[in-house]
Amino acid sequence: MILLFYIAGAVAIASTVCVILQSNIVHALIYLILSLLAVAVVFYVLGATFAAILEAIVYAGAIMVLFLFVIMMLNLGQRSQDQEKSWMDAKAWIAPSIMAAVLLAQFLNVLSQYDYDLVPAEVGVLEVSALLFGPYVLAVELASILLLAGLVSAYHLAKK
Repeated sequence: MILLFYIAGAVAIASTVCVILQSNIVHALIYLILSLLAVAVVFYVLGATFAAILEAIVYAGAIMVLFLFVIMMLNLGQRSQDQEKSWMDAKAWIAPSIMAAVLLAQFLNVLSQYDYDLVPAEVGVLEVSALLFGPYVLAVELASILLLAGLVSAYHLAKK
């Protein structure tokens, strides 16, 4: 199981790097799906089977199908590919790389000072559904409206 954890972690990291470096948006989306599925395997190995199932169904399934639908609907073409290739200039990545390194250093600093067990208690389906359809139902509905507004906005912006 430990070997599966490290292999899934390496696949997740490698596919996420491929998402960033890919110039074709559909290929980047496929790498993102692979990354999300690898994270689901990591959750499963850590004993969080419910989180792994949610990761695979909700993120790698439903949301990625929505992203693919929007990409196909927008039909960006060669002009956007040329623009994305111009963003791959090394000078454009210096400041974000420095900021990411600072965030990584801070994250490692916080993890080194953490004394408690990092694996939380098991959470079942009943507890998650009671929270989603109980006190957090408004937040769930607002998130769905936000996704719908983003989809409609992307359609109208690309229509021109």
